[in-house]
Amino acid sequence: MPPSKKPESTRAGRFVTQLQGYKAFQPSPLPPALKQDEEMTDLLNRATHAVGKLSGLSSIIPNLDLFVYLYVRKEALLSSQIEGTQCSLEDILNTKTTSSQDIEEVSSYINAMNQGLTRLAELPMSARLIKDLHTYLMHGVRGSNKTPGEFRRSQNWIGRPGSTLTTAAFVPPPPEDVARLIVELEQFIHGHDKIPLLIKIALIHAQFETIHPFLDGNGRLGRLLITFLLVYWQVLETPLLYTSYYFKAHRTEYYTRLMDIRLHGNWEAWITFFLRAVLESAEMSAQSAIEIHKLITTDRARIHTPLALRTYDLFCREPTLTNPILVMKLKSSKPTVQRALNYLQNLGIIQKTSTKRPHRYTYQPYLDVLTRDTLTQIG
Repeated sequence: MPPSKKPESTRAGRFVTQLQGYKAFQPSPLPPALKQDEEMTDLLNRATHAVGKLSGLSSIIPNLDLFVYLYVRKEALLSSQIEGTQCSLEDILNTKTTSSQDIEEVSSYINAMNQGLTRLAELPMSARLIKDLHTYLMHGVRGSNKTPGEFRRSQNWIGRPGSTLTTAAFVPPPPEDVARLIVELEQFIHGHDKIPLLIKIALIHAQFETIHPFLDGNGRLGRLLITFLLVYWQVLETPLLYTSYYFKAHRTEYYTRLMDIRLHGNWEAWITFFLRAVLESAEMSAQSAIEIHKLITTDRARIHTPLALRTYDLFCREPTLTNPILVMKLKSSKPTVQRALNYLQNLGIIQKTSTKRPHRYTYQPYLDVLTRDTLTQIG
């Protein structure tokens, strides 16, 4: 049964009956008057400290760009898994040998992140940038026929398969209100207020998901915006913080907290949940970055030939590679590359992970750090 369309509180907005007979939600402008209790204050302080510590890694870890390169892929995978995508990080890192619709979906997320960060240097956080991100996100994947980069012109809804506008769990605002609501959200983003930035981002993410401005891809884009806002407001210099693992591990609560805002106006429970997600995600990211930095520093010191070092550096960007791919990247011969692979294998740094030719070689300790939080069965 869908939840009652009569909220106990109109604090976050109200359901309005449409001419067709269904009820669509009309959100109130941000910000709500918040009641910050001791738990929220404590989580805000701890999360802010954890994010600051994570940001500080950019000045002490010289190879952080390698970590960011792969962590973006990890976030893309996790965010897509929340929506039901079934592929692994190894699949994403080996798109030359595997291909599927799920992989394309994650690859488009990666492209949206990379292209969007470039656009962020030219554009402010705005409706235009949000539309551009959606275009990148939906290019060539499921839903690409649903007007990517354009706000919806028809009513969408959230519910179980087979649900209708009258039986849906939630019906977002009517399409004619979307542009106005996004402008209001944009004004809130750029407004001068004293709301702590992490709480402000929590409010923005929830409001974006409530507006649901596109026909598809709203969840992935809403999670992408969290990272963009952190970079835009210079809370982070590089995109190091991603909350999708926490949201995926607590998927039921994630959706419940968002619905609790609409039905009961319970912004505080959502913000507390969000701050906990930021805290744990920042701590996890910092731990992984430090582990990878130590691993790379130790293993590089063991390598004493120039070609093996160049080969190793490529494994730090793509933990699984083959001889033909390395021949192309290194512009070298197959026997020469094989000697470098044998050298790294004898050191125990890489290992052969396939029996079919061309053999695949994997930097397993590195991959283990990256994949330990990407198991598809979580959530």
